[in-house]
Amino acid sequence: MTGTLLDRFRLDGRAAIVTAASRGIGAATARALAEMGADVVVAARGAEALDEVAADIAALGRKAEVVAADLSDVAAMPALVERCRAAFGRVDVVVNNLGGAYPRPFLDTSPRFLEEALHFNVTTAFALTKAAVPALLEGGGGSVVNITSALGRLRERGYLAYATAKGALAHMTRQMAADLAPRIRVNAVAPGAVETEALAGFLTAEVRTTMESLTPLGRLATPEDIALAVLYLVSDAGGYLTGKVLEVDGGIEAANLPLGLPDLAPAAADGEPAP
Repeated sequence: MTGTLLDRFRLDGRAAIVTAASRGIGAATARALAEMGADVVVAARGAEALDEVAADIAALGRKAEVVAADLSDVAAMPALVERCRAAFGRVDVVVNNLGGAYPRPFLDTSPRFLEEALHFNVTTAFALTKAAVPALLEGGGGSVVNITSALGRLRERGYLAYATAKGALAHMTRQMAADLAPRIRVNAVAPGAVETEALAGFLTAEVRTTMESLTPLGRLATPEDIALAVLYLVSDAGGYLTGKVLEVDGGIEAANLPLGLPDLAPAAADGEPAP
């Protein structure tokens, strides 16, 4: 291999798909991939925010294709792949960033809510990856990165649906890596708390202080911290990794956003919860 070690981070001539790319981790990842030379399909619901990301990509000298769509509908995934092929002639990188689920107390978590979390975080990533595999193979191989979460391996009250889904996504990463090796590499990034718009609604000064004090590195992650990890995994710099979950979490070994949910109260004699 010629060139410098830093050249292995370059993505010149490659095309990427990034979901949930209108803000936060997805937007930062799309910009990072473009800065390293990739053309990028940016997909999410909000066209206006996607246009801003696309403008940033153009300013970096790369091409962007905006796809405003409801990506919770897995039927949209083959069309997303075809948009990438039509715009750029190839697909080399898939970043499954779509996901999330609000915390809920255990007794307020219904089977349907759990199933929806699994669909939104796991099934969508599977569907896009499966749709992209033929195109990835056409180009000689490629790389898939799933964005999971530190809560996929940690425990804390209130996160059952979200944490279960992210844990499933992490293990699906390992399974897909086995199925798609050696030509397609599949890895994941497991962020800790990232300072995004999604966290902003919870992030009072008191909550920030608590979270930072519970994080060994003493700060929250930025979206760029996660984007740099994705860049490593999809580039030739990470070319000997597959089936791995890269933990970019500031060193936490316990959840750093405790919800303070109380113990369950014993049931009253008539079967109703005790007051």
